[in-house]
Amino acid sequence: MLAVAGGKGGCGKTTTAVGLARGLAALGTRPLVVDADLDMPDLHHRVRVDREPGIAAAVERGEPGAVAQPGGRFPEIDVLPCGGADTATAAALFERLGNRGARAEPVLLDCPAGASPDAAAPLRAADRTVLVSTPRERSLRDAAKTAAMARELDAPPVAVVLVRSDGRVDPSELLDCGPVVHVPELSEPPLETQESAARHLQCAKSVTKRNI
Repeated sequence: MLAVAGGKGGCGKTTTAVGLARGLAALGTRPLVVDADLDMPDLHHRVRVDREPGIAAAVERGEPGAVAQPGGRFPEIDVLPCGGADTATAAALFERLGNRGARAEPVLLDCPAGASPDAAAPLRAADRTVLVSTPRERSLRDAAKTAAMARELDAPPVAVVLVRSDGRVDPSELLDCGPVVHVPELSEPPLETQESAARHLQCAKSVTKRNI
């Protein structure tokens, strides 16, 4: 299970989670993307699905796949919105998904920003983390804090996605993680371009090679 995380809000985590899931789908899987951001959930808006059923319904039913929705704009993936879940309910879902026997297909957790308990919960359940940042120094410093927290919680970073990047900044040393995938500034909505799809597929291939 992959956590898609970054220390700064607005750095592109949700777009990356969806793009990476689409890349994994192109490799022959059926990924599930879960909105783990309880304070600012927007996955359902991004893919255009209903806000409910969400995490609480998945916990009640006992099977996330039973309530997950095909991804609206992107029917090749499944989506589980946050809905109105509280911290305890979300943690229960993450723990269930963290059971390797619970789901054979990839699971991606679209994490909240920062270092709050709500941010730690999905990282604690995940196997590995994909870090997301912009090339700006402040965003990279925040991502480094997230990387440290992910390692502390046994979900070490396995790749970095640098969004709105021209490729001139190499964060490998600061974040102590590679490979780095650069997604350039795009004039069109990023999930609707071939360039974005190609970069997210590149990331999907790299994490698949690491048996995530």
